[in-house]
Amino acid sequence: MGEHLALDVGGALAALVLVAALVFVCMAVRRWLFTRGGGTVECSLRELSREGGAPGVWRLGIGRYKGDELHWHRVFGFRRRPRQVIHRRGLVVSNRRSPGPEEAEGLLPEVSVIEVRDGELTVELAMGAAALTGFLAWLEAAPPGLPVDLHPPE
Repeated sequence: MGEHLALDVGGALAALVLVAALVFVCMAVRRWLFTRGGGTVECSLRELSREGGAPGVWRLGIGRYKGDELHWHRVFGFRRRPRQVIHRRGLVVSNRRSPGPEEAEGLLPEVSVIEVRDGELTVELAMGAAALTGFLAWLEAAPPGLPVDLHPPE
């Protein structure tokens, strides 16, 4: 009986390791599919409450530029559709800052945080210097007549 129990535990452990490896491979393939076409940046995102309540939780993700939209996908997930879509038309960059000490633990090193408003959606994006430069260049490259506000309101 003890022999069968050892085989059952060993088989269950092997199955668990196999499932974990499969999940890891699926996420790696998903990430590769997102980044292979270019136009992607690593950035964290959190939603801000419209009522001034506590902000949401920072989530690590990948931003992908698609024309006049930035599609944001979570790093750890299986969805192919973006979790957030930020439109360049009418986008307002309303604040830029360094992360606070309590925030820095959950973010990539040496990032800047920018607050952006897209209609009713207000989010903060945390990205490194190169990604931020690319984001601002994407905003400035908007076609003529497309309203984009890169300066915080006073």
